[in-house]
Amino acid sequence: MKSSKTTSRKQQHVDITLREDVSHRTKTTGFEQWDFRHNALPEINLSDISTSTTFLGKPLSFPLIIASMTGGYAAAKRINQQLAEICATKGLALGVGSQRQALENKLYHSSFTIVRNVSKEIPIFGNIGGTELLKPNAIDNILRLADLIEADGFAIHLNPLQEFLQPEGDTNFSGVLKALELLVKRISIPVLVKEIGAGISATVASKVLDVGVQYIDVAGAGGTSWAGVEILRTKFKSKQEKKSVIDAFWDWGIPTVDALREVAALRDNGVHSFKIIASGGLSNGVDMAKSVAFGANYVGVARPLLKELQDGGKRAALNLLDRWEKEFRGSMFLTGSQTISDLQQQPLVQKRNSYVYHT
Repeated sequence: MKSSKTTSRKQQHVDITLREDVSHRTKTTGFEQWDFRHNALPEINLSDISTSTTFLGKPLSFPLIIASMTGGYAAAKRINQQLAEICATKGLALGVGSQRQALENKLYHSSFTIVRNVSKEIPIFGNIGGTELLKPNAIDNILRLADLIEADGFAIHLNPLQEFLQPEGDTNFSGVLKALELLVKRISIPVLVKEIGAGISATVASKVLDVGVQYIDVAGAGGTSWAGVEILRTKFKSKQEKKSVIDAFWDWGIPTVDALREVAALRDNGVHSFKIIASGGLSNGVDMAKSVAFGANYVGVARPLLKELQDGGKRAALNLLDRWEKEFRGSMFLTGSQTISDLQQQPLVQKRNSYVYHT
């Protein structure tokens, strides 16, 4: 059985993100503009701090999700096995990469099923692009993909910027919202909606919440530029054309902090009850703690951990997670937050203004 063009593209995506500098060039996440309000009298014992929570009905020791990226090609099986082992060791959640390839043939099904073979306990969610919802038998196909990995939830990723720039991209997004509504009604597990690095606005969040989505990953700009990844994959007619596309779209998107604050404000108005995942450029435990203070229930990372895994193996990846958790716990201690709920109530200081409280 021959591998598909989708298989080749998925491997190219991972290879480029690990080999090239595909960070946003002029845009940042926005976390550097904010500080916690230091509490010199926290009145808690560091050892009593709890970072535990639940995700998709399963316990997490720390509100971290290793975000969707890998699967659908030969080398992905080893990567996903290692990621699942890391999640099982640390008590974290895992999202697999887009499962579109698994609909095309069974050649690399094991690159997805391996995650559940490693652990029945960790929260795992499936993943496919929004435009795939418009294909024939889409919902039945998604139900099969969820069963393939015994998923606890299923993510639909919205990536119009990437599809626009991708040489083989699918730019027909007409009808995706209605198809998403049908999926929510048919599937028995929670549906997540996520961007992949350009951010979700309050307007888009409101629309998907209205059709029953329960989890939103804002996946803002400031970390990996997937526009940049696709630009590096594209053969342009000239250097001038390439430069023009880079200037126009490499840094396109809503910074992670802005997207997070917009979406969190929707929950504060009491109309919708839903969970928020903050991802997009998070690279340390302090920024993760800031995300929670801005209203996130969980944080997501992909590229930094994958790079650590590639360069130093599982031990290096586990050490990185230990550092992040220590920084996260330190942020809780220095703000007097004994639980995740306490941390969500902490004010942040905008460096160029006075204290600003999230509401």
